[in-house]
Amino acid sequence: MRVLLLLGLVAAALAEITRFEGDNVFRLKPVLDEHVTLIKELAQSIELDFWSPESSELVTIGVDVDIHVPAIYLDMVYTILQQNDIEHEVLIEDLQTVVDAQADNNISPRTHSYTKYNSWDVVQSWIASISSSNPNLISKQVIGNTYEGRPMTVLKLGKKSSSTKPAIFIDCGIHAREWISPAFCQWFVNEALSTYGSDSQMTSLLDQMDVFVLPVFNIDGYDYTHKKDRMWRKTRSKKSGSSCIGADPNRNFNAGWCTIGASSNPCSDTFCGYTPESEIEVKNVADFIRKNKSILKAYLTIHSYSQLLLFPYSYTYDLSAHHGELLKVAEGASAALRSLYGTRYTSGPGAATIYPAAGGSDDWAYDLGVKYSYTFELRDTGRYGFLLPESQIKPTCEETMLAVKYIAAYVQKNLY
Repeated sequence: MRVLLLLGLVAAALAEITRFEGDNVFRLKPVLDEHVTLIKELAQSIELDFWSPESSELVTIGVDVDIHVPAIYLDMVYTILQQNDIEHEVLIEDLQTVVDAQADNNISPRTHSYTKYNSWDVVQSWIASISSSNPNLISKQVIGNTYEGRPMTVLKLGKKSSSTKPAIFIDCGIHAREWISPAFCQWFVNEALSTYGSDSQMTSLLDQMDVFVLPVFNIDGYDYTHKKDRMWRKTRSKKSGSSCIGADPNRNFNAGWCTIGASSNPCSDTFCGYTPESEIEVKNVADFIRKNKSILKAYLTIHSYSQLLLFPYSYTYDLSAHHGELLKVAEGASAALRSLYGTRYTSGPGAATIYPAAGGSDDWAYDLGVKYSYTFELRDTGRYGFLLPESQIKPTCEETMLAVKYIAAYVQKNLY
């Protein structure tokens, strides 16, 4: 009897995990208005998961559309694409196979590794151990809790000083399924601590400035992608009266909030939230940045995928007041990144470079007065998308370090 009960519990636990057997990821190339209309209509009639752009509203002529199509709709989608001459290719043939390959044993807790996608529990114990390992260079501060009650810890890197130092803020993992992003924040912290004293640029940076690092922004969502649904994007907040969970934290900042490229539908992946900063995670970060506004000189937010280095604005096509300088720095950083493995990044303002999207953290930080505000979209350009293999963590982080150090050095040189 007990065995049956246990088996029943195991089956129930497994049943709760979202599976992707036979699901495909397509790349569509709309070249006519009819194609755009068709893709939008398709999205309204069946459940499609938009990888790039982030929602059907953002589909336009001449921009590749990466969509994850559940197995049950494949025949129908194939027929529609062929009947309407929409050019397409299959990027991923069986999504579950790629999910399994990416996370070899993610369900089981294990020791922390800089070349693995660590679960939240592993990251949390890493935060505790790394912050006690080097008290002269690192300290930690809880800036609030997530919706589900997990502590949001900011790591402060920098040589201890009696006076307040200018600072840079870096966050990772605002979107839950972009696993390469938190991997980079962990890599950055380790690299900063282990090269201090031997790398003259890092030593000078940490002597003169502090770097605040938020290793995982959307912790509840990140934990959920490890345990339940690898493709989850939003926060995990609940609102009475709605069965849809969460909002897009990168549409929830008070920067042109919910005007363009964001959805007011709570079930959408780009839901802007019920009010600006309705998501507690967003409010915690915004409060921290507001509190430290006088010392913050740069804000870097790490996303994936597309290989882009973006800066304001995304909520408007208007150019920012510092457009020329921000572009020059982005191009220098992209060149530094490319020098290692030849990886090509495109630089530019968000709206014109990818698509307009209101409520983003980089626009908000810039409007608050943090001039050097950048969004990284890390590897790749769609071959694996959000499922970048663990074998690419090291090269991705190594090249991204060069770009981040380039921006940091520029900011440091132009402090006063």
